[in-house]
Amino acid sequence: MKHGGEFEIDFYSYASKIRKWNATFKVLFAVLLMSLCIGLNNPYVSAAVILGMAYLIVMKGGLSLHEYLSVLAIPISFILLATLTIAVDFAWKPIGQYNLHLGLFYVFTSLEKLKEAIFMILKVFAAVSALQMMTLSTPSSEIISVMRKAHIPKLIIELMNMIYRYIFIILDVHSKMKNSANSRLGFCDFKTSLHTFGGIASNMLVISLKKANGYYDAMAARCYDGEMIFLEEDKKIDIIQLISAAVFIAILFLIWGFTK
Repeated sequence: MKHGGEFEIDFYSYASKIRKWNATFKVLFAVLLMSLCIGLNNPYVSAAVILGMAYLIVMKGGLSLHEYLSVLAIPISFILLATLTIAVDFAWKPIGQYNLHLGLFYVFTSLEKLKEAIFMILKVFAAVSALQMMTLSTPSSEIISVMRKAHIPKLIIELMNMIYRYIFIILDVHSKMKNSANSRLGFCDFKTSLHTFGGIASNMLVISLKKANGYYDAMAARCYDGEMIFLEEDKKIDIIQLISAAVFIAILFLIWGFTK
């Protein structure tokens, strides 16, 4: 398993100190927290969830703060871009508490819009933090096993399993092709980079089809009958974990009750 790059989340899930926790417990806890963040719609609750998940991942899980923030960088960027449309609007006339004239139109905002955008950022970020706690401490095979126990349709589970594993095969191929192009100065200037990018994209399509055929042949040779079964480690739920989760959820409801 490669550390960093495309494989870092999978690496972190296997290296996490809370990987030994019961997978069903972690998945249900994450889903419950995400539902509370959305349902209670309270910025203080969202902030508490963000801090709680950071404590679990960094302090309990052993992931460094820098690595945790690097994993969150992409979702945070999407969240900020998405909420920008809430905080900022356009008009033909100077309205709102703050506005900027850009020739033909005005860009404006207000304290109410900014407040709404900040609350939305906290809520979405809290929900993402809950899911990150699950993915950074639980290998994909265990998450899929929990979905199987929840009686998710077999077809969906098998597709998730194969697509997830196939992603890493394609990423590995792409990495080798990119390194090969770099060694031949394939990205020395903008024009050459465009040509190299087109060549890699076209080759990726051909190679992905070949890999898919090889993948299926390998499964068929091993008597694949429509369901992949993996050895699962039996992990008991610690009573302390249940009590801690219950206390944390109770604290969230107390925060919501005092601040609503």
